[in-house]
Formats: sequence, structure tokens, C-alpha cells
Amino acid sequence: MWAMARILLLSPYNGGSHKAFAEGLETHSRHEIDLLTLPDRFWKWRMRGAGMLLASRVRRRRRQDWDLVMASDMMNLAEFRALSGLADRPHVLYFHENQMDYPLPEHDQPDLHFGFINLASAQAAERLIFNSRTHREAFFAAVPRYLAAMPDCPLPDPVPSLRRRSRVLPVGCDLHWLRRHADRGARSGPPVILWNHRWEFDKDPDLFFSVLDGLAAAGLDFRLILAGACSQVKPKPFLAARRRHHHRILSYGYVPSRRDYARLLGKADIVISTALQENFGVAVVEAIACGAWPLLPRRLAYPEVLPASWHEACLYSSPADLVKRLEALLRTGLPPAAEQAKLAEDMLRYDWSALIGSFDDLLAGMISQEGSPSH
Repeated sequence: MWAMARILLLSPYNGGSHKAFAEGLETHSRHEIDLLTLPDRFWKWRMRGAGMLLASRVRRRRRQDWDLVMASDMMNLAEFRALSGLADRPHVLYFHENQMDYPLPEHDQPDLHFGFINLASAQAAERLIFNSRTHREAFFAAVPRYLAAMPDCPLPDPVPSLRRRSRVLPVGCDLHWLRRHADRGARSGPPVILWNHRWEFDKDPDLFFSVLDGLAAAGLDFRLILAGACSQVKPKPFLAARRRHHHRILSYGYVPSRRDYARLLGKADIVISTALQENFGVAVVEAIACGAWPLLPRRLAYPEVLPASWHEACLYSSPADLVKRLEALLRTGLPPAAEQAKLAEDMLRYDWSALIGSFDDLLAGMISQEGSPSH
């Protein structure tokens, strides 16, 4: 057992899964976590300015005795390390996502600066942690393509060094807590289909609603829960779907209360992802753990996150395959309750109780290797 350490945890875009991860680590870690956050808005400004802003706040603090600094990817860790006065402490960077391979709407042009911030941050850290192997491999595949787009003075290939410093640790989730408050109860009425992802382009709501429209036109009955965070004033796909499916919708919009969110998960029979981008899938993991049956694309991080024994039953290979599988569930019913319960139990590998030891040991081991300036 490693000794307890003092860790400064930076969450520059503290909302959604980023906030849940930071607060979960703070709550469950045996280490003393000092959490410093910024609100989850103006993501481009966070990427560009959070490093300098958080460094200035750290310099004003009387406490400077942290053993290690850990940050998420939505900031420039190189700038923070240079300006905070903590350059001699080991730094860890946790990648929830990266800007090098993030999909863009059809007419948007990529801003190469944001991917370069990710790369500079990675090079400034002693340890990189990715939330999945899929994400780690996508990042390292993107780096040479990204650098090839630069106009001159090519940089030395950073991938071998970065890869040696990288680890994979899935996102910890409070699944036991959600299951206690989900309260599935007796099932009656049409199956309830859940969307609990962000209301954004990269989750492909157009495909999701297209599938539902087709099944509704075929006379199949179902109900809808449309949860998840939304940063848009007028989320057009959801507003249009609300008009078409108003009589099917049990809940519409973001649910700020975790207890109320857990109750919605308890009502869901089927959770669907049509994502274009997913490095882990906290929303799906939460829904499955609370009893929803998943239909997920056979790509992105889903084949890694879902145990292999469930791939044949739960992963679809194309939009047509999704329609076929969902139609079968709506016509003939869900799998046996024991099978659903076994899948839900399998997701508990992502509960904080199962993962926190790996996080704590990794952080303590880094301090032991580097030596702590405060001791």
C-alpha cells in the first residue's frame, strides 16, 4: 500500500462526465485531493486560456505543498507548468477526448491550434492516461497526420516517447449509487427507449431519430426518454423530434438532479448510441448498469467497453442492422431478465470501487519515482 499523497487536480471544463470524474476521484481516492475547477462553457477559451488562468490562481494560494498535479485535456498543461511555480512536481494528463481526431460538421474547418495544445500538454506531462485503448491508439495514429499538416520545420516524432509514458485507465463511475436509486420496479406498457448522450452533432441524433421515425411509421409502439446535456439554444433535431413524437416522450431535456437522472435510467428498457465519436461512453455504461439493454455501433470504444461475450447480442454493424435489431426487440420483447441482470452486473467493473485502487497506485507510484519536493 502506497502512502497518502497531496494532489492538485485541475478540471478546467468542469461539467458532465469531466465533473463526475473529478468529483469521483476526489471522493473515492485515499489521497488528499485539492480540486481546482473552471465552469464548463466557452470550451475554446478554456483550451487557450485555462492554463494561464489556473496558474495565476495557484500562485495566489498560500498552499503550495502538493506532491503531484493532475489535469484533464481541456487546457494547455505546458503553459500551466511553466507559469504555476510547480514545474518541479510530476504532472499527469488525463485524456477524456482529444481535438486531433474530433469529428466536425460538414462545413466546419478544423482549427489546428487545439490539437496542438493537446500535443504540447502531452509532452509536458510525465504520465498520460487515456480512458480507453481505442482512444490511445486513435491519438497516436493522429499525431503524425497532424504534424504533417504543419508548413515547415518538422518536429521530431514525439509518439515513441509519449507512448512509453501512456497508460489506460477507464473512467470511474458511481454505478452502485445509480443502481440503488434507479428503482426499476415492475415493467408495463411499451418499451422505453433512452437517449442520454449530449445533444450534439458528434452523437448523430439525426440517425437516431431517423430510425425511430421509420419504426413509428411501421406501427411499432414505444416510449422515449430524451435526456443529456444541451449547449444549443435551438437543438433542431430534438425540437423536430419533439413535435413528431410528443405523445411518446416521457421526459425531455437535461435532468440536473442525479437522483432524478437515476430514476429515469430505471425506467429505460433500451439505450441506443448512434455516435460518430466516443472514447469511452459514460452515459451508456450508466444506462446498462441500471438495466437498459444496449444497441451500440460495432466501432469506436464500444467493442472495448462492452465485454466480448455481449458483442453479438448488443453491437450493430450498420444503420440497417440497428433497425433490424431494434424492431426485433420492439416486436418480440427484451432478453430474459436474468440475461439483462448479468449484463448490468458486468458493467460494475467501471464502478469507482473497482478502479480507484489502480488510480491511487499509479499516482502514488509516480511520486515515489520522482521524489516529492515537499518532503
